[in-house]
Amino acid sequence: MRRDTPGSAAPGAASPGIVAARAATSPRPAGPRRRGRRRLAPLLFIAPAVLFVGATVVYPLLYSVLQSFFDIGLREVVQGGARWVGLDNYVDQFDRPRFWDAFAVSAVYTVASVALTFAIGLGLALLLRRPFRGRDVLRALILVAWVLPTVVSANVWRWLLDGSYGLLNALLRALGLLEGDLFWLGRPTAAVAAVVIATAWSFAPFAMILLAAGLEGIPKGLYEAARIDGASPWRQFRHLTLPQLRPVSLAALLLVFIYTFKNFDTIFLMTAGGPGGATATLPVYAYNEAFEFSRFDTASVATTVLMIVPIALSLWYFRALRKEQSA
Repeated sequence: MRRDTPGSAAPGAASPGIVAARAATSPRPAGPRRRGRRRLAPLLFIAPAVLFVGATVVYPLLYSVLQSFFDIGLREVVQGGARWVGLDNYVDQFDRPRFWDAFAVSAVYTVASVALTFAIGLGLALLLRRPFRGRDVLRALILVAWVLPTVVSANVWRWLLDGSYGLLNALLRALGLLEGDLFWLGRPTAAVAAVVIATAWSFAPFAMILLAAGLEGIPKGLYEAARIDGASPWRQFRHLTLPQLRPVSLAALLLVFIYTFKNFDTIFLMTAGGPGGATATLPVYAYNEAFEFSRFDTASVATTVLMIVPIALSLWYFRALRKEQSA
């Protein structure tokens, strides 16, 4: 019969050395100070990004909105002493026909550019979905339009449409369809069409990328079932592709609308708002108010409207998307 000696462990129990080792290596419960450091660590990591966004985006945005409530001209910018006028700047701007002309030009330009961009992007996405020789090369060439800086693409289009030595006029002369010079950017309708086409050419690759990703997410079994049921390609596109692409399409339309509505450099480099204000959108109007007439308060009103319209449209989009997901 075995007798346990003093200090010996009972059968199945850990020895005192093992217990001490486990106690030494087991994590100690975190104290209040250590828990506070763990909670503070993520905030310290994102603090530089928050400060950068706040200094470069939030502060200028709030400062611009605040300027719209003061009477600020060139003298007030140099000497200070701006006077608070409340909503008088908004009342003054909303009574000006030039402001509403610029808003109407912005609406026409944005709607036409978004529609053309979406149509080209969807067509390219459907084309590049099918395998064919040289597809990757074509996709890379299409993306060049989006990668190019706006100043380059705008100057390329201005050169193409130049009345004296532009490529379009040279081609028309070679075909016997034109004699002499034709200044496309000097005609109101042609100028609006030119900036719309140039904008769509720049943004169509971006829409193509979004829509191509949406097309890849559509199950191929749906098309196989549609073909078995005898659906034509047009009916497949109308009743299958478009409904399945609806969430991606709305997101693409919203992003392209935001980019186009605030677009300034393409129009300014091609036409500078001319001829006769035919392409003077709200960004061009705000630029002229600030840097040609030194009316920084009224320019801030225009930029505030440029901010409010996309925000309102974005809120409507997210609300509609939430309702659709909950339904």
